[in-house]
Amino acid sequence: MDFTFTEEQQAAAEAAKGVFAGVAPDAVPSPAVTPGAVADSCDRALWAKLADADLLSLLLDARYGGAGLDAIALCLVLRESARVLARVPLLESSAAAAAVQAYGGEETKSALLARAGRGELVLTVAAHGRTGHDPAELAVIARQDGEAWVLDGVQTAVPWAYDADVTLVPAHTGTGRTVLALVPRGHEGLVLAEQFSTSGERLGELRLESARLAARDVIDADGAWEWLRDLLATGTCALALGLGERVLRMTGEYASKREQFGFPIATFQAVAVQAADRYIDLRAMEATLWQAAWRIDSGAQGALPAAGDVAVAKIWAAEGVRRVVQTAQHLHGGFGADVDYPLHRYHAWAKHLELSLGPAAAHEEALGDLLAAHPPA
Repeated sequence: MDFTFTEEQQAAAEAAKGVFAGVAPDAVPSPAVTPGAVADSCDRALWAKLADADLLSLLLDARYGGAGLDAIALCLVLRESARVLARVPLLESSAAAAAVQAYGGEETKSALLARAGRGELVLTVAAHGRTGHDPAELAVIARQDGEAWVLDGVQTAVPWAYDADVTLVPAHTGTGRTVLALVPRGHEGLVLAEQFSTSGERLGELRLESARLAARDVIDADGAWEWLRDLLATGTCALALGLGERVLRMTGEYASKREQFGFPIATFQAVAVQAADRYIDLRAMEATLWQAAWRIDSGAQGALPAAGDVAVAKIWAAEGVRRVVQTAQHLHGGFGADVDYPLHRYHAWAKHLELSLGPAAAHEEALGDLLAAHPPA
């Protein structure tokens, strides 16, 4: 079994390190002192740099100007982005484009993919359902009306909804199937309302009221939404890992300098044990992340479907990133609450990632359902 990343995957990670090297986590007002959104838009300058570095087209085929890489490469880049709290829809746009490429029609691919890879078109996904706790595919109803589809329903907490040119919306049909609707910004029947994340980013409640879409704008291939949901969840785990690794490094640097009783607190056994526990969390998060990403890419068979590995990865990511930032706050003492120090920003982002696409408990329940449906032989 070979866990080594390929040269292409490593090159993507190195390119990401270069792009994110100059990004400051505190480039926008602190969410702790800002009543609304910390900014009206994503970091457009950084978005352009990612496009210039060909990091927005990692998963796209060469005919769309892409590198033809895989979810592992994307997760390596996302890991780097989270270390600096990069304010870009890299996960959502990349995953949405990959789903269109894998399941969409040729007309839709030609219209969207090359432009998305160049950063000219921003995509996002409505993946949190009506409340954030119910299945996203049940929040919107899709019915056919002649050649068109008509959509009604509400999706909450849509990331980058005000930046996106197209939002992919899962919806269920009267026959129990799930389709993916590609809804353009400003489309008739689409209404957005502002919401705000714990990280201070502007989200959108997306309301569809008899929104009509042409058949070409609806992906009705079996498994499209499930595949996209797994990729989004795995990407969220990569973000949690990158964030957690940066926070633990910040904590180590602080504990090595902060002295009590004439010694750095890093030399105290109680501090070292807590830091070691969090290191173990991060390594478990990493192992389960790469397992999930590999299952998505390879299509390899296992005792459970790939969704089982994704659930395990999200359980570790949600619990692990929460423990890492809580321990970091504890070991930093009052300094960690200083809004001029970036740790509180990482804590706010960690809470968002922990709950995004379902907390650990939701994925434990999903894993239990999969185990019941696939008992050991």
